Amino acid sequence: MSRLGKKPIPLPKGVEVKLTADEIFVKGPKGQLQLKLMQGISVQQEENELKLSRQDSNDAYHGLYRSLINNLVVGVSQGFEKRLSLVGVGFRAAVSGNKLDLQIGFSHPTSVEIPSDIQVKVDKGTTIILVGPDKQKLGQLAAQIRALRPPEPYKGKGIRYEGEYVRKKAGKAAKSK
Repeated sequence: MSRLGKKPIPLPKGVEVKLTADEIFVKGPKGQLQLKLMQGISVQQEENELKLSRQDSNDAYHGLYRSLINNLVVGVSQGFEKRLSLVGVGFRAAVSGNKLDLQIGFSHPTSVEIPSDIQVKVDKGTTIILVGPDKQKLGQLAAQIRALRPPEPYKGKGIRYEGEYVRKKAGKAAKSK
């Protein structure tokens, strides 16, 4: 049996769970999320914890669904956060309405549509803070923003995750005669 799949998922105060035959709905102070369950995976609620069980011998999905459901519970109770840093001269960001406007060294301004359930804040013009209950949507938006101008290996300019290490290459050396 999957070691991770066997662990129960604790439910914090204020989190409500509604189970159907093939879906789970989780509601909390930060929002409401749902997940369609795979056939063969079932969830039982016992007091203030959830337990997963499976009918066949597929351990990989047992642990995966336990992690996905745990992410739902953590997301609606605490939420998730991703931080991106803009590194480069003149690189800056601003939020206007439901768009994130970026000036990242192109001849034109670049904007990214912000989903309704994700909040975006810009700190000091160069740090983008993404906050939301859905870990998968949050990571996808962060990756989409980073893909606009990934860090380049010579000067390190670009958009990077906070704390990401960018290995720099040595530049071209001048030939000596």
